[in-house]
Amino acid sequence: MNYVCCHLSIIPLRKEKDHKSELVSQFLYGDSFKIIKKKDNWLYVSGLLDHYEGWIEEKQQREISEKKAITLNKNPTLTFDMVHYVVSQNGLKPVVIGSNVGVSDFFGDEFDGQVVPKKKNKTMLCDFAHLFRNAPYLWGGKTPFGIDCSGLVQMVYRLYGINLPRDAHQQAEIGASLSFIDESEPGDLAFFDNEQGEIIHVGILLKNHHIIHAHGTVRVDRIDQTGIFNSHSNMHSHKLRLIKRVV
Repeated sequence: MNYVCCHLSIIPLRKEKDHKSELVSQFLYGDSFKIIKKKDNWLYVSGLLDHYEGWIEEKQQREISEKKAITLNKNPTLTFDMVHYVVSQNGLKPVVIGSNVGVSDFFGDEFDGQVVPKKKNKTMLCDFAHLFRNAPYLWGGKTPFGIDCSGLVQMVYRLYGINLPRDAHQQAEIGASLSFIDESEPGDLAFFDNEQGEIIHVGILLKNHHIIHAHGTVRVDRIDQTGIFNSHSNMHSHKLRLIKRVV
């Protein structure tokens, strides 16, 4: 068993092989991953989507062939419903937006919900982002029930058809740099750093100098050349480091 797939709604990916360990990311229904090692009923795996590594509990997976795993990852069929379900032999199983329901036949499940349209344009990136609006912030999260800043960007771009790395500092290495806010277009990415110059935050630019990002909740704020201006605190919450165009 070298490749396995998520047959549950969500699988937590943890930093250590312990249910109390830090949540570093999540696998959604249909996500495939490669097993690197096994220890104490836990699997250390690498996701095919972004090569992100961590520990999952051994029983929260289904074996899949390498060929099938790679095919499903390259040609996903992603659900477009915020929350829908697949019908399995054991009853209904909820699936969230961005889940790869293309795997349902392989599992013997049935899915009759909406899937992401094949024809897309850049303006749809902002539409996809607004679907996650008001989702609570969750470190390592990737769903409408809890999501972090880089998880939001990764899921929005995945819906668009582009696979990005998991973390903000990794995402900052993708695309072409822009010099000024005024050069940006809706759907471009803005990155923010801390006092040590480390990229710690990312958001998706909207029209009229606004940005949607995960900060306490997925919210829309104003942005200028200094950074994100939070209307509630009446101050800048994040310092702008760079702007990138991926599409």
